Amino acid sequence: MQNKIKTALLSYGMSGWVFHEPFISIHPGFEFYAVLERTKNLAAAKHPGILTYRSLEELLGEGEIDLVIVNTPNSTHFDFARKALEAGKHVVVEKPFTASVLQADELIQLAEKKGKVLTVFQNRRWDSDFKTVSNMVQTGLLGKIVEAEIHYDRYNPMLSAKVHKETPGAGIGTIYDLGSHIIDQALQLFGMPQAVFADLEMLRPGSQIDDYFEILLYYPSLRVRLRSSYLVREPLPAYVLHGTKGSFLKQRSDTQELRLQAHETPDAPDWGREAEPADGLLHTEVDGAVVKEHVTTEPGNYLAFYNSLHKAITEGAPAPVLTTEARNVISIIELALESNRQRKVIQVESSK
Repeated sequence: MQNKIKTALLSYGMSGWVFHEPFISIHPGFEFYAVLERTKNLAAAKHPGILTYRSLEELLGEGEIDLVIVNTPNSTHFDFARKALEAGKHVVVEKPFTASVLQADELIQLAEKKGKVLTVFQNRRWDSDFKTVSNMVQTGLLGKIVEAEIHYDRYNPMLSAKVHKETPGAGIGTIYDLGSHIIDQALQLFGMPQAVFADLEMLRPGSQIDDYFEILLYYPSLRVRLRSSYLVREPLPAYVLHGTKGSFLKQRSDTQELRLQAHETPDAPDWGREAEPADGLLHTEVDGAVVKEHVTTEPGNYLAFYNSLHKAITEGAPAPVLTTEARNVISIIELALESNRQRKVIQVESSK
């Protein structure tokens, strides 16, 4: 049997013990080998024998480490990923990939030079709700899609206790945090648009960073709206698709994050499945007859990311999220920020 991929986490906060450690721990191809914790020993308490490092330099100097997961604050992603690649490690970067396209390009070129796998943890591709929406688009039951809307809303008027999330700077704000998810989903469904218009605002009392955005993506004969706000107590459907034949509505209802937070492990037989009330609503026409029915939700599966990552590292298969795809997300964010500054529609470069 091939040796396991020795993996290091650069943080053991929520993203570490919720979104990465459970999958590394149960996957037969990975070993949770090391962690960066500057003062605490939380990972070692749960995983006796794991190596705990107090500085990034010490961790990257460990020759046994194959893979580094950069799950640290947004502003550190570029620098930490660059140092990990320079140290000869494969790298997973939490979303957002980087704060700018220039940074993304530098990392992509460095990974190619070093011959290392570089990918981004766009985990919402494997949410049950998005998988269901994606399958619906592929069936053609809606006809030609002419309008789509994706929401990622929350109700949380209080500022985060994590100061780095509320301090203005490169890569900070809801458009980078939640926007990275739904922009990626839109690009997966429809590809790159021709133009972008965006409106960003600070709605929470005392907020210094954007906590609301609306982005309009222009395609030939298609408009896609992406919306997020921290002041939505009663959410609308997260996905609304309208086509020439019919419509499909779906709530955001993936259960994986909540179950991981409850310390459940992703090897449960019912993993990723939703309750019946979360089924999507399809209203369309099939063979001349109007159909209005609920559509069973596909199971979510974040483990698929790590299955694909293992094949990328050991077999040279494509990474679970291509760096070009992650770069495109950052490109749309940059265009949205520029659109908001100028208050006008901005053309996507390849479409000029």
